[in-house]
Amino acid sequence: MPSKHVSQRHAKGRPLLESRILRTALRDAIFKLDPRVQARNPVMFVVEIGALLTSIYWAHATITRSGSPGFDFAISAWLWFTVLFANFAEAVAEGRGKAQAEHLRRTKSDTVANRRTPQGEIESISASMLRRDDFVVVRAGEVIPGDGEIVEGAATVDESAITGESAPVVREAGGDRSAVTGGTRVLSDAIVVRIAANPGESFLDRMIALVEGAQRQKTPNEIALSILLSALTIIFVIVVATLYPYSSFAGAHASIVVLVALLVCLIPTTIGGLLSAIGIAGMDRVMQRNVLATSGRAVEASGDVDTLLLDKTGTITLGNRQASDLLAAAGVEAERAAQAALLSSIADETPEGRSIVSFAQNLLGSAAPNEVPAGTVFVPFSAYTRMSGVDLPDGTKIRKGAPDSVLTWCREFGTPDTALMADVERVARRGETPLLLAVDGRIVALIALKDILKPMMSERFARLRAMGIRTVMITGDNPLTAAAIAKEAGVDDFLAEATPEAKMNLIKREQAAGRLVAMTGDGTNDAPALAQADVGVAMNSGTQAAKEAANMIDLDSDPTKLIEVVEIGKQLLMTRGALTTFSIANDVAKYFAILPALFIAAYPQMSALNLMHLATPQSAILSAVIFNALIIIALIPLALRGVRYEPRGAAVALRINVLVYGLGGLIVPFLGIKAIDLLLQAFHLVG
Repeated sequence: MPSKHVSQRHAKGRPLLESRILRTALRDAIFKLDPRVQARNPVMFVVEIGALLTSIYWAHATITRSGSPGFDFAISAWLWFTVLFANFAEAVAEGRGKAQAEHLRRTKSDTVANRRTPQGEIESISASMLRRDDFVVVRAGEVIPGDGEIVEGAATVDESAITGESAPVVREAGGDRSAVTGGTRVLSDAIVVRIAANPGESFLDRMIALVEGAQRQKTPNEIALSILLSALTIIFVIVVATLYPYSSFAGAHASIVVLVALLVCLIPTTIGGLLSAIGIAGMDRVMQRNVLATSGRAVEASGDVDTLLLDKTGTITLGNRQASDLLAAAGVEAERAAQAALLSSIADETPEGRSIVSFAQNLLGSAAPNEVPAGTVFVPFSAYTRMSGVDLPDGTKIRKGAPDSVLTWCREFGTPDTALMADVERVARRGETPLLLAVDGRIVALIALKDILKPMMSERFARLRAMGIRTVMITGDNPLTAAAIAKEAGVDDFLAEATPEAKMNLIKREQAAGRLVAMTGDGTNDAPALAQADVGVAMNSGTQAAKEAANMIDLDSDPTKLIEVVEIGKQLLMTRGALTTFSIANDVAKYFAILPALFIAAYPQMSALNLMHLATPQSAILSAVIFNALIIIALIPLALRGVRYEPRGAAVALRINVLVYGLGGLIVPFLGIKAIDLLLQAFHLVG
């Protein structure tokens, strides 16, 4: 599948940590020391204040030759190191997005546009001068100067600059494959494009802005976690502040440097230093799959999705349904039925319409008309009427479409015809799509369209079910056809004869029940539902209306990729939960390293809490501070890559989180701090 290919291409083509990104991140980590920037992360802001305070005390001890300037310097240096590497983790994540933006900027150039004037003349202007609703002519070998919709013609287009895929795609006027993106190149034929965006508002411009890490907004869950971390920080600031007078009263005389070290080790610095990197990396993982998320909110919401709505055609089935049968009504000649089918579809540019034309031409042979009569009025397909057809010059009206729609149309003529309804049910029961064909209010034939399921779809839906996600197939087919395909595909439910209002109402009902809803679509008729859904994924090949309504855009136009997006969102939430559990657990371990060292002189009985048998109070404190800084560095790759995701229930995931990351967060600090303490003693770096 395309999505799999793209994912592998990105994974192999770009290492997790490129040297160029690392160099830039080191520089940005220093710039982020600006208090105005650091204040956005309260936990690390406290660490930076602590580092500044200990630096002042070190300078004072050095100048006055009092206290322990060597110890104060070591604590101060490692606190600055902690802040810098927390900034570094965020800068690396942002750098990966900026690298994508730089690549996109290289694809954006000021091309020459052939604008068509209202008088029909062609004038060459700079693409930057184009405005919305201008018409441009793009010929083979030329670059499409801006986003828009093809209004005339068809062409193969090289979209590799946007999607990375070398295979050209066909874009044509009409239907849901008419949208084109500025910066892509026409390889064959010529097309007329109506520009859909003013300068600076193009899809490529939005992509460049959105992949920049600085544009990422915090998600509701991330905000809630930030509030929790801020609350814990405030609590520990108050606790540590009260220790100073208490230690003085007890005769322990704890120094400000030691108290700052205790505070930094007790507050959740690990998750505080990695929180931004986790969110940015989540957007980056989506981008690696060639999906553009408008914000981190969309990525995170995908991890909480309860209901997944998927269009049948092109998502569950291969699309391009083919005409497989034409059954004339009683008393209607087969040739007349075939001619009506041909005329009703001759202006239908959809693959289904073309297959009906081809099928009818094969039936008619040499009797097939080469052209329609002059003055024929074509009636395009509408998602509301679910019919299309023609009005001939002699007054004859031909319609084809969904059975209930055609029957309703027939009733307007006062002829409630029920011919072929038994055949409609028979065709629907075998999983094919029945269309009725009527002439002047009389049903003349039934057309059967055959759908083919995409491979491995039932396995994919089983994966979603294991993730606790309910799947709903959306289709314009009648209920019998929808039920047959839904059963074969293995979806949990279906919505048949779906109109834009029906899709919207379904999403609203799900949301009213407290569920998060995701939907994929590509047509203008999908736009309202895409806007209503919590996660709306539009196809890049779809209409401009669909892309503007969605909060994610799939550059590969692979509707089944929504399943991968959901998995990435869940992986983001699991990564944040795992590292939060680890961070809080290792704070508990660091408590047993520092607190006994702080009061052991005044209260020798507290030596019972020195579980790691650390050499000296100063060694214990410095070892904990060093470990606190190094653990952030060690966890940067995990924060960027994410924990391994497997479909499992919430209870199982929580149990694994506690056993692996909670228990690990308790054990690893004991081992790490003890190892650092041994090294400090071996090299006589602290008394």
